[in-house]
Amino acid sequence: MNEHKPHISLRPNDIAIAYLLLRLLIGFNFLNRGITRTTDIPGFVAETVEQLQNSYIPEFLVTINSYLVPPVQLIVGILITLGLATRGALIATFILMIMLKIGVTSIQNWGAATSMLSYGLVLFILLAGLSFNIYSIDHWIKTKKTAPASTTSYEQSRNNFFAFKFGKKRRRHRLPSQY
Repeated sequence: MNEHKPHISLRPNDIAIAYLLLRLLIGFNFLNRGITRTTDIPGFVAETVEQLQNSYIPEFLVTINSYLVPPVQLIVGILITLGLATRGALIATFILMIMLKIGVTSIQNWGAATSMLSYGLVLFILLAGLSFNIYSIDHWIKTKKTAPASTTSYEQSRNNFFAFKFGKKRRRHRLPSQY
């Protein structure tokens, strides 16, 4: 009996578009958090210090980190959204999320800690799938640096052609004959 199963495949261009959309989703999230929190950093710091007053983390560390969170969220949000220094921005965001996770788990806020796991998964997907980040400033810069000038490109391709046609012949590996 011959069953017809549909052929399912992932097309690289579709993955690249999905990567772009996921990167924009997380980038705008951190960008907007950064924008809203940097407009009132002292208020954000006071609120955070109050929330973490019963934790084991010393207040001066909570205060220092609270001053850093909004600008870091703003910067990584901009970078991730644009696809600029994406790898570094994702790693910085991971570190930020670990710091925030320590804070919320120290006061046993398991709801916030659980929702932070979804951020971790998205950041993991983005970092692990960085090779699909082709719709980004990073990719544009990379292709701009590696793209030779048009005259050099012609000469290089011509030299490659002649080297291939008239250069050293490669030794062919023969497969053992079958009996």
